[in-house]
Amino acid sequence: MNKVFASLVLILGGLIFFSFQSTEFSNDEELSIDSLRKVYAKPTAEWPKPNVDKGAVFTELGELPPSPLDLKNDSIKKVVELGKILFFDPRLSGSNQISCSSCHAPDLHWTDGRQVSIGHDHLANIRNAPTLENVWFYKKLFWDGRANSLEEQGESPIAAHNEMHQDMKVLGKKLSKIKGYKPYFIDAFGSAQVTNKRIFESLATFQRSIVSRRTSFDRFLAKDKKALSDQQLMGLHLFRTKARCINCHNGPLFTDNEFHNDGLTYYGRKYEDLGLYNVTKKPEDVGKFKTPGLRNVMKTAPWFHNGLFPDMDGVLNMYNVGMPNQRVKPEQANDALLPKNDKLLRGLKLSNAEKDAVVSFLDALSSPTVLVRVEQLPK
Repeated sequence: MNKVFASLVLILGGLIFFSFQSTEFSNDEELSIDSLRKVYAKPTAEWPKPNVDKGAVFTELGELPPSPLDLKNDSIKKVVELGKILFFDPRLSGSNQISCSSCHAPDLHWTDGRQVSIGHDHLANIRNAPTLENVWFYKKLFWDGRANSLEEQGESPIAAHNEMHQDMKVLGKKLSKIKGYKPYFIDAFGSAQVTNKRIFESLATFQRSIVSRRTSFDRFLAKDKKALSDQQLMGLHLFRTKARCINCHNGPLFTDNEFHNDGLTYYGRKYEDLGLYNVTKKPEDVGKFKTPGLRNVMKTAPWFHNGLFPDMDGVLNMYNVGMPNQRVKPEQANDALLPKNDKLLRGLKLSNAEKDAVVSFLDALSSPTVLVRVEQLPK
């Protein structure tokens, strides 16, 4: 009798434990892992409805898209090759010591691992260096969207006093004195003439060739339904539902290509950064920054435009409480520029297990680094 009773206790205990686990991860409806596997094995159009707010720019998640460049085209390949060499050449800087790769290192997934980048004379930038993986996708460049193309973007860091500190009036002449560059410019553009326009076109074309590699999530979408662990699968479901990440981080590259105020403007304080407002001068754009893609996000810490968070626990804890809200001082009551957090932000009330599942899913967006190097610079 005692053995029978003990067996019943074990069975009931197991059922209670399973129920607790299921409830802990629940959203609008309870779904077991088996149920999730069945529903997420279907085409994405038949997945559970995502928790997307009205007005959000939404595209369903998808497999990694390729670069739009036709790298089988010899003429494009030659421009890419020139751009790659220029990208790694410190002679583009005024000191001849800083290259584009100083802040966007291939082995760090094209970031530098710093809170903010360090440039000429060890001067600190004000923002974190974003990854260049899949940068071809963005309509606007920089955290504040001040550049409309990679060609336009290229001049800013090279000329900036706290980055590469190069006099743009002499850059073309400076590189034209390097005889080893002549055959590369001839191959890419038909003549040996070195101009800023050609330099930036080459750099832009090379950057459009930088793409991340396929991940466990891509393999899962491609019918390998064992590519995600149980925890990662639960994280995917939470990402699209209760955790609300999908409102901004959606589409194949996990970005809506839009700008949002996440509450980190530091308005009226030492580290104030008004973001998109500096470009548009529209009060509603105060504190808005570009939504970064999340592929390889777990390998590109620290995060946010100011590199404030070195670990993902901190990131999720802040999102869990709805991000910081601007404290309004009496004298700011009628301030038209007082930052307002994006309406998409709200407290999530995720349990520790749910936060762990989301982080586990983000790990499934990781891919191996692509080692890119230039063995020898032109002389």
